[in-house]
Formats: sequence, C-alpha cells, structure tokens
Amino acid sequence: MKRNVQLRVLTKRGAMLMGSLLMTAGALQAATPETISGHTIAAGTEEHWTADKTYTLAGPVRVQGKLTIDAGTTILAQEGFDKYILVERGGQIFAEGTAAAPITFKADKADAPSSYWGGIIINGYAPLAGGTTGTTEIDANIPYGGDNAADNSGVLAYVKLINTGAKVNKDVEHNGLTLNGVGNGTRIENIYIATGGDDAIEFFGGTVNVTNLLAVDCEDDCFDFTQGYRGTLRNAYAVWSEDFSTDEGDPRGIEADGNLDGNYPEQNGQSDFTVENVTFENRSTVDASAEGRKSAWDDIVKARRGARITLTNGLAFGAGKAGNAVDLTDSKGEGLASSTVNLTNQLELTSDAVNGEGNVTLPEGNTGCNYSLFDWVAERPVPTAIDNVIAERPESQDKAYYDLMGRRYERPTQPGIYIHQGKKVVVK
Repeated sequence: MKRNVQLRVLTKRGAMLMGSLLMTAGALQAATPETISGHTIAAGTEEHWTADKTYTLAGPVRVQGKLTIDAGTTILAQEGFDKYILVERGGQIFAEGTAAAPITFKADKADAPSSYWGGIIINGYAPLAGGTTGTTEIDANIPYGGDNAADNSGVLAYVKLINTGAKVNKDVEHNGLTLNGVGNGTRIENIYIATGGDDAIEFFGGTVNVTNLLAVDCEDDCFDFTQGYRGTLRNAYAVWSEDFSTDEGDPRGIEADGNLDGNYPEQNGQSDFTVENVTFENRSTVDASAEGRKSAWDDIVKARRGARITLTNGLAFGAGKAGNAVDLTDSKGEGLASSTVNLTNQLELTSDAVNGEGNVTLPEGNTGCNYSLFDWVAERPVPTAIDNVIAERPESQDKAYYDLMGRRYERPTQPGIYIHQGKKVVVK
C-alpha cells in the first residue's frame, strides 16, 4: 500500500518548494523500545541489534564474541559510569552505519550534559610500547595489547557518540572512543564524537588507522595518543563552540605521549604516528576564568615523553585562543626532535608559537580537513526509517534539488529525500 505525502521545503533563500512523496504505508512507524541490561556476549556467540528497535543501554555490555549493530540503529544510554560497551581482546563489533542511516549512541534524555554515560572501548592484541600488556582504565581486570599488529576488532563506520565521558575521578574516566591496543585489521571511519567529558578519542598503543573524525565540544584533548601508538589519523576536525568552556586543567587539540604517562622512557616502540589533514577550530570567546574554567587550548599540538609525531596539512583558526601552537617540551621528557609538524595557525596565541626542538613549520595556506566530509552528521528532521530514499532523477539537469534541510544540489549523489521542482520524489 502506498500513500502520497505533501512536503514543503524552505530553501536557504526563503523560497517554499512543494513536492509529493509516494510513500509506503508504515514507513514512519516508531521503533520498538528494548532495554539492554548489563551482560557479556561470550566468546563463540553473537548478538544482533536492529534498526527497527530503539535500545536503552542500562548496564555494561562486554563483547567477547561478536556484536553486530545495523545501520540506522539508535542506542540510548542511561546515566552512569557503568553504561558502556567494551569489546575485549578476541571480540568484535560490527557497527557499520551509512551516511543516510548512521548508528547513534546518546543519552536517554534530551539536553543531557557531557559525562552522562561511558562510551565505547575496544581492546585488541596489537603491540604496545615495550611489548607489554596494559590494563583497561575503567576496569583493571581486563587486559589489552599483544603482538598482532594486524589484529581485527571489527568495524565502526558512520557512528555518533554523544554525551560520553562519565568518570569516577580524574584518573578513571571514559573517553568518547577508547582504542586499547587495537590492530590495523580493524576499520574505523566516519566518526562523530560530541559533548564528551574527557578526550574525544584516545589511542593506547596499537596500529589502527582512523579516517574522517569530527570532535565537537569535548572537554579535555580532542585527539590523544599514548603508549606506543603507531598508526595514522587522517581527516580529523576538532571544534569548540562559541560558548564552550571546560574545567579540565590542560585541554589540547593533540596530546601525544611516547609511553604511558611518561613513566617508561626506556621502552622500545614508543608512539610514532601520523596525522594528515587536521583542523582545530576554536570559536569560544567566553571568559569563564572566574569559575575556574578554560575556553582556550593550552596547546594546539603537544608531543612529549618520547613521542614522534608527523603532522601534515594542519590548520588552526577561529575567534578563540590557544597557548602554544606547538609544544615539544615536558618535565618527563621531550617529544622527539625528529618530529615534523606543518601547521597554519590563525588562532591568537597567549604564549610562544613553538616550544622545543623539532621540524616545525607554520606556513600560510594549509587547508586542513574538509568539513564537508561530515555533512552526514546533520540531524535529519524525518525518522531514520525513511532515510534510504532515492530521488527520481530526470534527464534534465537544469533545475536544482533541495533536501529537507533546504540545502541545494545540482544533482544529489547520496541517498536521501530530495524535492525537485515540478518532479516527484519516490520513496523506495
């Protein structure tokens, strides 16, 4: 059974377009709620979360077997430190959303603050500095690390993590996404982390590569690397909003340690990693110092304690401020002088542009990360159930298409709902 639905779409210029949708009846049916209590997915077993349900995360989920989450699925986390997903060594998660139907993890109530729930932790068998084994920050009984650089913990793609970062204290806290000894057989791409109470993402050793990462209003470091991480972060964008401030003591764009907390300078295989195409945008101009809060990064890039960073095509800009542009110094050990940082900085600095020895250049003209890579993040004003919509595209290309956000396309290439002047839009 099909039915027609009339749509009115306001374009950026204020014009009102009208179109007709041919829609399968039931396409807008609400998802069925289901509560996920704390449990373990045992080795050799599988669990499957589907998009026709809305899940409430009511306790920790430990994955020793396999967890599959379908595109378009929403997981609502209850408040608390013990609301998280932890993939243990040998376990796998396959959370593969799409641009039109991302997988969303967020708080179970509107307008929730940062640090509301935990986040996602993945533990793998990839190497750490010194060839050691680590213990998970939020549960010291669960190990990570090994000798398999190609270890495969699954897939995260088109995933949103919002309101993460619950903590016990400043030493035991969640990040949005924590990667502990994760191998490069794991695929992680198109990730959005927002309103996080600690780091957006932190790499504890491992070799996994991450591509297309957007971090918005995370209170400590945007991108954190430690314990012998050896991989590549490509196309990363960090934003602090206009009214953002944090009570973290030393927030940074990038923080990199060669070994864990700088306590093991003698270890072999310390952090030696690459960052390609990265933007740091600080829009915040609020003065929250009276409340003991900060609205400026201490450093845009901080590499220390034996770490070697290779950063190319970096860009920092915005109305906000930072301390240093690049700092390679630390009381527990410098960053390696063989580090290379290429960063265009347009932020106002309150300290030296460069501290320490390294191959640091601050040219004009870097482009950083292309923000259009994250167009998929925009919240859609229609349910996910009808996101997989293909427009009927006539041969003529002389008229524009508009999506439901009012954005104009000469000819859309992504699945979605589009209105073409005088034409039908077909829901499939």
